[in-house]
Amino acid sequence: MADGTERTAGALLVAQLEALGVPRVYGVPGESYLEVLDALHDSPVEMVVCRQEGGAGFMALAEARLTGRPGVAAVTRGPGAANAAIAVHTAWQDATPMVLLVGLIPVADRDRESFQEFSPAGWFGTTAKRVITLDRPERAAEQVAEGFAVATAGRPGPVVVGLPEDVLTAKTSAPVVPARAVSTGAVSPAQAGELEVLLGRAERPLVIVGGTGWTAGSAAAVTAWCERRRFPVVADWRCQDMVDHDSPAYAGWFGYGSDPGLLDALDRADLLLFVGGQYGDVLSGGYTRGNPEAPTVVVSADPDLRAHQRRVDLHLLATPAAFAAALPEGPAADPAWWDGLRAARERFATPGAPVDGEFVDLDRATAALAERMTPDAIVAHGAGQHAIWAQRFLPRHSFPSLLAPRNGAMGYGLPAAVAASLVHPGRQVICMAGDGCFLMNGQELATAAAYGATPLVVVADNSGYGTIRQHQQRHHPGRPSGTALVNPDFGALARSFGLHGERLSRTGDVPAALDRALAAVAEGKAAVLHLDVDPEILQPRGV
Repeated sequence: MADGTERTAGALLVAQLEALGVPRVYGVPGESYLEVLDALHDSPVEMVVCRQEGGAGFMALAEARLTGRPGVAAVTRGPGAANAAIAVHTAWQDATPMVLLVGLIPVADRDRESFQEFSPAGWFGTTAKRVITLDRPERAAEQVAEGFAVATAGRPGPVVVGLPEDVLTAKTSAPVVPARAVSTGAVSPAQAGELEVLLGRAERPLVIVGGTGWTAGSAAAVTAWCERRRFPVVADWRCQDMVDHDSPAYAGWFGYGSDPGLLDALDRADLLLFVGGQYGDVLSGGYTRGNPEAPTVVVSADPDLRAHQRRVDLHLLATPAAFAAALPEGPAADPAWWDGLRAARERFATPGAPVDGEFVDLDRATAALAERMTPDAIVAHGAGQHAIWAQRFLPRHSFPSLLAPRNGAMGYGLPAAVAASLVHPGRQVICMAGDGCFLMNGQELATAAAYGATPLVVVADNSGYGTIRQHQQRHHPGRPSGTALVNPDFGALARSFGLHGERLSRTGDVPAALDRALAAVAEGKAAVLHLDVDPEILQPRGV
């Protein structure tokens, strides 16, 4: 439609999404934004219809993590927005760009306790970078473009755009607007020199990669730089895809379930270089670890360093991609420091010896899965004990290839895997799930079936909320409470959607089942393998 032609604000909003290059919107339909749905009918922007708003929001986040562009979700007012709140919180804590479109009641009905009324600013004001309400139809394109820019700039995060029902139906001749440019920052020669001075004084430097603002090229460049300089690299929690695990510089990852010896390395390091991420509680054992005398350099596009909670000797206001373009060269560090960390990481990443029994040994099952992964495989998982096996034993070799919620949101893995398969239909996508995590958004198997998404989903069933049970064993031994679960046959559930599904109770049956599942994936079907695992084993054994 040519500029100057009259159309509804809903149609202008969709035209702006097209101009911004949005390939798809994940959502659950609602009568509050019918004009947007109608405009999507004739649009190249695909509407991916999901089965619950939380799943739609997680899919949008996964697309953002894989592309660097804001993922877009659309939901209706009241209950729809409430269901989507988990994705907004995840985007906030994960620093992931997201735009949530929320249909609202008509402007004339505000503050009258009308059907499904709520306050967008009141609900999302503390977990969104900005809450925008479209009150003038001619500003539809402008405010959508603003939302995309805010979501991406500085420390990325979620933006909520409220869409009153009557404003969407109003006519306007306003045009689409250009995308706003977003600065990626830069490292000046003087700053590179300051960094090199600090690096030159260090005997035990430690590079910690995390956060956002990465590209495949910058991840490879930073890894290669660390290899040349003999700097060990540790990934922040659930950021393990930012460095190739085959790199001699890779020393492991911080966070829940990681090698406790790495915290000793954090204490011993005499220089900390954070690239993209910051010093936070999960990384540091609750802000308790890390040499307080070690000079600290932070590479971040966030001018406020909101999530960084320790000293800062040098702040390079840049994304990792901009930092990668200005890496200072200099002498290599003592290889003994990184050799020791690398050897420890290899031991930690080795699964334990097989265990016979009536359950599937998850150490060996994960090892069998790792043997069948392609180098560019995408791994998705939610929160729970099952995630530790994925983080510890499934190697990463390319960026981006990991989808996992840093705020610990359960139910993330399956929707993220569905979105990954839609964004990258040619890549292998694997979802590791626990029984509790899977059933929080298991209905999105329907979305996978509807849109031809082909993830391989491995569900570890220990008949309980394992993480909480582990805490109970520590604090209230012998008194499990509120953590037992009764589950269906997840393989049969998959088959009911026309997908491939199996249930396994013996370790020796896993390799052949994985081969059958991957064959089904190659034929265009998602696959679910239900593994019965020992409820008493809540941690990987390793070597």
